[in-house]
Amino acid sequence: MSAPTAPAPADERRAVDAVRALDGPAVLPPARPARATVLFVVLGVLLLVLVVLSAGVGQLDIPPAQVVGSVLHHVGLDVGPAPENVNGDAVLWAIRFPRVTMAVLVGAALATGGALMQGVFGNPLAEPGVIGVSAGAAVAACATIVFGLSTLGPWTTATAAFVGGLVTTLLVYVLARSNGRTEVVTLVLTGIAVNAVCGAAIAFFTFLADQQAREQIVFWQLGSLNGTRWPYVGIVAPFVVVGIAVAVVLAPRLDLLSLGERAARHVGVDVERLRLVAIVAIALLTAAAVAFCGIIAFVGLVVPHLVRMVVGPGHRVLVPASALGGAVLLLAADLAARTAVAYADLPIGMLTALVGGPFFFWLLRRTRRTAGGWA
Repeated sequence: MSAPTAPAPADERRAVDAVRALDGPAVLPPARPARATVLFVVLGVLLLVLVVLSAGVGQLDIPPAQVVGSVLHHVGLDVGPAPENVNGDAVLWAIRFPRVTMAVLVGAALATGGALMQGVFGNPLAEPGVIGVSAGAAVAACATIVFGLSTLGPWTTATAAFVGGLVTTLLVYVLARSNGRTEVVTLVLTGIAVNAVCGAAIAFFTFLADQQAREQIVFWQLGSLNGTRWPYVGIVAPFVVVGIAVAVVLAPRLDLLSLGERAARHVGVDVERLRLVAIVAIALLTAAAVAFCGIIAFVGLVVPHLVRMVVGPGHRVLVPASALGGAVLLLAADLAARTAVAYADLPIGMLTALVGGPFFFWLLRRTRRTAGGWA
């Protein structure tokens, strides 16, 4: 007769219950479901309002009613007033709407990448820059600027930045992998080391550059949506849509991973594959975001954490809410960048860093106080 089986630990029992709920409404339901509904409604309304305001504000002001009227006329509905200015319609569809759409895509991509990163690492202080995507993209972009590469014409810098971000992420993952596993701490430390090397490379390229190239490098590192056109949006959009779709599919598994690696493995979750797919999705989202717009910091840190404070830790709500919140935040930041100083377009990355830096400091102190110290 075989010996009696010891009872499963509490964390494993919780994991089993979670897996059985996979076919149900949610794996780990948000702690405040009513707030989740309110949050989606509020963010949706804010997004629509900001889209209309952002499209209408600029050197040529177009009233909100005329912005909405222009959209309705373009979809075949003869409703609402068209822009009165003879150039109004052209400005909206050639300059303003591409920029607004790019802001929505980039904000959603960065925030979703942040939500994935925090879920994979199990740490609210994590954000996509940790694994070196932005730094790798910056190195590749700086190289094309300094050496005057133009193989792909105006697409050269953006393409190099995208490839650089993906290659750097792959390098970090390979270096952090040992004995068929990738430990989170090793991955983070490897990312920090690669970020340091990329920072040195950027400094070297800046030293080699002439005055004009140096200004381009600085401007690219600060981030900006200026000069966005529909072809750029057409390239970024598929990567962002695919990345967000992958994040939504991974959400139930991330909930299981939050119970602990041992519990997740016990119920059949391939933790290593989950991490790999999540890191690839993060790399795609972040590289696509920075390719045309440069480095925009802290969106991936601030938005998921704020959403988590409102609706709880369930990733089925957290991931789409973060995408929506990121779009709202970046639209608001871009509107401020275009209107804060007359006849000037401030770098949007500078504004997000001004908000994100103090928020990160507050979050750091709050996390340390909650945990009772780091030791």
